[in-house]
Amino acid sequence: MNNEKVQASTRGKKLVTLPLAATLALALTITGCSSSTNTASTGGDSKATDAKATDTKTADTKSSGAPVTIDFWFPWGGDYQKDFKANVVDVFEKQHPNIKVKMTFVETTGQTQASDKLLTAIAGGNPPDVALFDRFLIGSWAAKGSLTDLTAYVKGSGIKAEDYYKGLWAEAVYKDKVYALPWGTDTRAMYYNKTLMKEAGLDPNKPPQTLQELDQMAEKVFKKGSNGKYSQIGFIPWMNQGFFYTQAWNWGGKWEDGTHNLTPNDPQNVKALAWMADYAKKYDIGNLTSFSDAMGQTGMNPFWTGKVGFVFDGNWILNDLAKYKPTFEWGVAPMPAAEGAKPVTWAGGWSYVVPKGSKHEKEAWEFVNFVAHKEGTLLWAKRQNAGNDITAMPSVNDQLKLSDIPNLKVFLDGMPTAFTRPVSPAGAFLWNETMRVQDLAIHGKGDAQALLDEVKKNVDAELAKQSK
Repeated sequence: MNNEKVQASTRGKKLVTLPLAATLALALTITGCSSSTNTASTGGDSKATDAKATDTKTADTKSSGAPVTIDFWFPWGGDYQKDFKANVVDVFEKQHPNIKVKMTFVETTGQTQASDKLLTAIAGGNPPDVALFDRFLIGSWAAKGSLTDLTAYVKGSGIKAEDYYKGLWAEAVYKDKVYALPWGTDTRAMYYNKTLMKEAGLDPNKPPQTLQELDQMAEKVFKKGSNGKYSQIGFIPWMNQGFFYTQAWNWGGKWEDGTHNLTPNDPQNVKALAWMADYAKKYDIGNLTSFSDAMGQTGMNPFWTGKVGFVFDGNWILNDLAKYKPTFEWGVAPMPAAEGAKPVTWAGGWSYVVPKGSKHEKEAWEFVNFVAHKEGTLLWAKRQNAGNDITAMPSVNDQLKLSDIPNLKVFLDGMPTAFTRPVSPAGAFLWNETMRVQDLAIHGKGDAQALLDEVKKNVDAELAKQSK
């Protein structure tokens, strides 16, 4: 779920920036795989347990001849490999002369953050030793026995849950076992065009505080050209990071209850989907799609074209500023919430995992421990082109004084309470289902309540199938 394709950009950690005609082909490979493709236990065997119980730091001094080479798979293109090697891997190898790291680019499958190649390698017993992995998928893959349980390693290293933001650590844990270390994160906020607000007679220094205020302000910004097509738009709920997931939380909805039962048809979720469908009907889905397609032709994020009044997006698009240098006035504020509710945000991001069956599990852990804890996180965050990244570790963000950056501060302030998607064997399946019904709803092909009741039925069936 990235902006374009993961391999096309070092910022591939982001979720899909959907065009208005939302794609239906979002099914993650892993959700279609039965447990028969991966029968390994999620627990470690006695050999692995013994290894984990040892002092992991002894890997530095137990070299016997040639160094061990671990294979590290990553899905990011651009300059990521060059930059990560220079800033992090080279330092690790210098400190761990008995370990060499082979970096291998392996693209994700379709418009997902999952990799067919990785799943196939694990199932075939020949996986890489380490993989850069979307935290959102950890629950689904751990449930299938595809990831190594790192709990004993974590305990032996002194790493604490408190080293990371609460929600991010929770994503790395499945059934009280740790399967990853968080690395890198992002949140969502509202970008608003002050110039368009001023032209519409609105106070550019008073962005909307509620969704109802947003509706009213957005209506004044919409403008059509002589051809009847939109020359500028006020707001489109599903544009960029305005997923149904996002809007459900903004409406005060929830995706799981206190006992972690999935709740896609929560009453507030239904209101959120109906609200999105109302926008499609009021402003004409065909005309909105035409505008979105035109924006796509520019190669720019729609907001930076200066033709969008309000949009929900992530901190990563602040990195576009050096390239595009917008000429209009703009600002960042928390996403508005429904009346009576507090503004919220949600976080995504990546992690490091040791796939099940790694031939060099101990050395793989040494690498994960280095790159995803404070030293490696800080090395990567301090690189020259770090831009507006947020790390998964509050202490590193504090050390870098990221909160002193005005626009980034809005995103950083939301991290301690940011929502994350449910950690569930059906987590990936639920995401795909929400995208499916979002597309149906905005195209007038179903009632919100009925669609979400169907999602609940499908999710429960998927969980029942996986529990067999």
